[in-house]
Amino acid sequence: MSKRPGGQLATRPLHFIWIADASGSMKDDGKIQALNMAIREAIPHMQKVAAENPNAQVLVRAIKFSSGAQWHISQPTPVEDFKWVDLKADGVTDMGKALSMVADQLKIPPMTDRALPPVLVLISDGQPTDSFEKGLQKLMDEPWGKKAVRIAIAIGKDADHSVLQKFIGHNEIKPLQANNPEALVNYIKWVSTAVLKSASSPASQAAAAAPAGAATPPPIPTVAPATATPPPIPTAAADDQAPPSQPPTVSAGTNIPIPAVPPPVDDANITADDVW
Repeated sequence: MSKRPGGQLATRPLHFIWIADASGSMKDDGKIQALNMAIREAIPHMQKVAAENPNAQVLVRAIKFSSGAQWHISQPTPVEDFKWVDLKADGVTDMGKALSMVADQLKIPPMTDRALPPVLVLISDGQPTDSFEKGLQKLMDEPWGKKAVRIAIAIGKDADHSVLQKFIGHNEIKPLQANNPEALVNYIKWVSTAVLKSASSPASQAAAAAPAGAATPPPIPTVAPATATPPPIPTAAADDQAPPSQPPTVSAGTNIPIPAVPPPVDDANITADDVW
């Protein structure tokens, strides 16, 4: 592993990619506005986490999918310079195309073999309208796609949990269910801070540098993340009973720990107009 004089780890790139649903249904009930606000509010928290770990260079970008897919922010941008550009919603849900385009960017090159495992965050409120399986297979065929920390956020009760679960690829890690703007803000912040901090930590850098083929420890059993699964949705109280001392789950393609998920926001405390 490359080191600086004095034995410190050299800076290694960590690519953080938002994979955002911008289909027409995201116009309903202010979902696209809530997503834009949540990511914009998360940026300062991402910058703070990155500043606390100078051994990782966090590079952020975003891809959107609707009728086709496009890089919304195409250049890997240092998080300290990253600015969010609001998404607009229209069209269908070509999620598979977005995953295929992400896979192209995880090839070596343009990726380097000394990067940290990327963090991929898929956000959707519906079902794919194209070949999701084909796009996912292309992503998983890339070593960095398979080794990525993959998190999914379901917006509203119409999101396809089975598709999001396949993207995650880990039975212990469930899609995060956001049924209102407050929950979406909480989960976006969690991904932008706790997950990013874990993925960029020196311990994760050492794990990522393990030789190809090295054994990956099995996932550490833990209580399912504090998220709702398809209806009926579990209550927050049940999730709050999880012992705080339990270790976090480990991501599927690497042994980077996934921190405990914040408890869900109780829909009963949200006005009816704000529940998706």
